[in-house]
Amino acid sequence: MTLPLFTPIVRSLAIVSLASTALVAGTLGPASAQTGGQGKPPAAAAATSNKPQTVEQRVTELKAALKITPDQETKWKAVADAMRQNAGMMDKLVQEKRAKAASMTAVDDLETYQDFTKAHLDGLKNLTSAFKSLYDSMPADQKKNADHVFDSYGPSKPAQQG
Repeated sequence: MTLPLFTPIVRSLAIVSLASTALVAGTLGPASAQTGGQGKPPAAAAATSNKPQTVEQRVTELKAALKITPDQETKWKAVADAMRQNAGMMDKLVQEKRAKAASMTAVDDLETYQDFTKAHLDGLKNLTSAFKSLYDSMPADQKKNADHVFDSYGPSKPAQQG
């Protein structure tokens, strides 16, 4: 007997992986910079995990890459807390969906996708709000660094046509 390639739980876990990666946009930037863009960044394997130590690793790496000063600690704490809450919400959704996986219908599967997408959007809104407050408090050179950290994450930008 062969199992279908994309069971509802596999799809749900794939969604979580994508959502978790997107929620921490920028946290792989420092790792990419450290590897010079060659090979997989050290945090890449952990980027799709909601394990507490992995979230803490991402928080620590982003804080270092952004060069957070002692004066910015309060605003940074809000960013770190948003990252932790987002990972916790995704983990909770995974656990809920895993418990229902055996009896999921096609409609349940679509609703699962909707739940993960909503959690991703809500988490991104919270993270953006917290980060904006931090970013607005940064001096110009630190903002430029933050822009670079976030710019270096994710897919390549399309080449300019000219």
